[in-house]
Amino acid sequence: MKKWLQAYSKRLEDERNRSAATVRSYVSDLNDFIAYAEEQGVKEVRELRSNHIQAYLSRLKQEGRKTATIARRVVSLKKWFRFLTIERAIEYDPTLQIESPKPERKAPLALKQTEMDRLLESIDPANRQGLRDRAMLELLYATGLRVSELIALNIDHVRLDMGFLTCTSPGGRERMVPVGSYAASWVERYAAEARPQLSREDKPEQALFLNVFGERMTRQGFWKTVKKAAGAAGIGAEITPHTLRHSFAAHLVENGADLRAVQEMLGHTASASTQIYQTPSGLKVKDVYDRAHPRARS
Repeated sequence: MKKWLQAYSKRLEDERNRSAATVRSYVSDLNDFIAYAEEQGVKEVRELRSNHIQAYLSRLKQEGRKTATIARRVVSLKKWFRFLTIERAIEYDPTLQIESPKPERKAPLALKQTEMDRLLESIDPANRQGLRDRAMLELLYATGLRVSELIALNIDHVRLDMGFLTCTSPGGRERMVPVGSYAASWVERYAAEARPQLSREDKPEQALFLNVFGERMTRQGFWKTVKKAAGAAGIGAEITPHTLRHSFAAHLVENGADLRAVQEMLGHTASASTQIYQTPSGLKVKDVYDRAHPRARS
């Protein structure tokens, strides 16, 4: 088997746009597989079958290898066996029925409630920019909007008197999102006090949130706001505007909110995108049971 690995390595080295590091990675992966196959008594590539590959991948999993590592080994094996098929070293490619493991979907970073409180309260609303920034962060956390949806809001998209706003998802689907009274009060204060100072008579703008030039707030500008607030709040984790969206969803689910409702508020078209927030460590299962079951308490 080693001679076919050497031939494959030479082929990779001869290919353009193939770095030496990539070649070494492929060869290292295949050397590990060959060593395993030889332990099982397999000496020639033509003796290899799909069950050998499945057993090898199972062992990697038992050893605690990461999903990304196993997926990379599958890619290495598929490329090698395709080469062996082209070179007629084997009659049948045993990797045709082998699928790469699906990557693990982990819940994204979400701040603790105490961290979120510190983040929001770190912004000084004494001036027009501070008041705008506080209103933006309060609204983002209260609604779970994407930052692109937040900065795309126009004045007429927000109906604070009725407790909701309308926004358009990246796919073009419009949805209504509830707004809590606390966030609504900050947005109302911003609209009454700070926005008139930021707007320009010679350059009318329908955007709800304006920068110092009287123009619609940008993603980059808001990202700087979040970064500055995180530093002032003493939050060590690297957070982004999307962290507030994740925190919104995580805190709702932790407190027993229905996943379908959270999915609708986030604007997820697939339920799997929302289910990442429903982790055993995050759910207060006993609390939910005690609240929901009619005979949970005497």
